Amino acid sequence: MNQGDRVKLEDSWKTALRDEFEQPYMRELGDFLRREKASGKVIYPPGPLIFNALNSTPLERVRIVILGQDPYHGPGQAHGLCFSVQPGVALPPSLQNIFKELKRDLNLEIPRHGYLQHWADQGVLMLNTSLTVEQGMAGSHAKMGWQRLTDRIIELVSERRSNVVFMLWGAHAQSKAKLIDPTKHLLLKSVHPSPLSAHRGFIGNGHFSRANQFLKQQGLAPIDWTLPSVV
Repeated sequence: MNQGDRVKLEDSWKTALRDEFEQPYMRELGDFLRREKASGKVIYPPGPLIFNALNSTPLERVRIVILGQDPYHGPGQAHGLCFSVQPGVALPPSLQNIFKELKRDLNLEIPRHGYLQHWADQGVLMLNTSLTVEQGMAGSHAKMGWQRLTDRIIELVSERRSNVVFMLWGAHAQSKAKLIDPTKHLLLKSVHPSPLSAHRGFIGNGHFSRANQFLKQQGLAPIDWTLPSVV
């Protein structure tokens, strides 16, 4: 059976990534995650949410890509969308700064929650470059193979889509620019929204309004960056 057939994945991504799932590194990654769980380690996000970014935003609907690095590694936070947390979870500092820039840039009220599923549902691919992490251990799965897969995902968006906005925040995200065709897409770069760097250029970057302006210039619908209330 094809390795990819065992993964619950939205059809367009499953087709596009079928060959990738057959590579030895993906089998090794799956074996690693099973061993870690069997040894009692807690892995985030929960298994059904590992591919939530892809399942929420089919390849043919991607209009914006936001790149994160690692899932959150605290209880109840990560659910497979970069920078987003589950409803009812306190806002992490980077997300607070994202909301501050939304307020400054588009004069949107700062949301009471950090559940960004509404963005993903509109075509914002919210992709971490590593899709799992061990509880309390930032970067613990960064060298286990995920980045080879997520690099391929970035390449596929660049190859198969046109007029996508890539928001590259911080050095790690900007290192992926080499995977993107700048003649087909808009690359927006700034420092990371973390408290260590946000006030050195993230606050004031205008990325949200610039992204919507670009989409409208291409005859595409802008993103509604507001967040509806969640129960």
